[in-house]
Amino acid sequence: MDKYKIEFETALNEFVNELKRYVSTDTGDWTIKGFIDIYKNIYTISSDTKIVSKILEIHIFPEILRFAEKAGYKIILAEHQNWYPDLTFVHKQNNEVKFALDLKTTFRRNRTTAGFTLGSHGGYFKERDKDKNIQIPYNQYIGHYCLGIIYTRADFDSDLAETEIFQVNDLSIQYGELQDPIGERQVTKIDNLKSITSVIKDFDFFAAPKWKIASDSQGSGNTANIGSIKDIEDLKAGNGVFSKLGENWFDEYWMNYGSATMIKDGRPIKITSIWEFLEFKGREDLFECVVAKGAKRRK
Repeated sequence: MDKYKIEFETALNEFVNELKRYVSTDTGDWTIKGFIDIYKNIYTISSDTKIVSKILEIHIFPEILRFAEKAGYKIILAEHQNWYPDLTFVHKQNNEVKFALDLKTTFRRNRTTAGFTLGSHGGYFKERDKDKNIQIPYNQYIGHYCLGIIYTRADFDSDLAETEIFQVNDLSIQYGELQDPIGERQVTKIDNLKSITSVIKDFDFFAAPKWKIASDSQGSGNTANIGSIKDIEDLKAGNGVFSKLGENWFDEYWMNYGSATMIKDGRPIKITSIWEFLEFKGREDLFECVVAKGAKRRK
């Protein structure tokens, strides 16, 4: 199985290196400008993260299919929206070889930071032989990967500027005269599609095993999600909190997150940091293996 894992990870990283050229122009802008109706009106899209994420997934999906075919895998899509993972890769010659791939998109908070959630640390993560909210039981996958897409949102003077309607003269030359739009909304006429400002730009793509980019903090509010590290260069390098400790420590920590309890200073506390967990396990000798940059501050 290690042979399959190495081959899959190598092919996935090579594929990721090609995606930037596929989705962006030479200047770094997203090649998607909006959507078109039968009257050749171009409707720009909002930079809302949910909308952008879904369109990005649709945009790269044909390339993912091409990658799977080239690598010798078939793809199973998640049957329900909230199931894990987004994509299951099954080897065509060996059905025992399965990989989980989640697509993760987010925008830069600044030049150096961004972050994701990496799936639940309850339910199927703890009960790894069960199939609730997961396409195939967790322990049947030999690897769990994230394909990360980080981008910068374009600056607009107002939210309304994100949802304009354009008619492009280039389209009238190629496909015939432009027709009047339906309704009374203002339509702006421009010479070519490149004149429309892309709502996102400056992409970074990376692929990494989920455990290598994980932090020791939850990813969002009250939901039981594993949080990623935040530094973009560390995300791309797979330099997460557990990257030197190993996958087994990642699994054990997150399976016990918030439920394991230790006595400290005479009172019980729930373990919610890697430092507390290693102390609880009597392995302070492993403190030096923690990538502290992405971890909670050591008390």
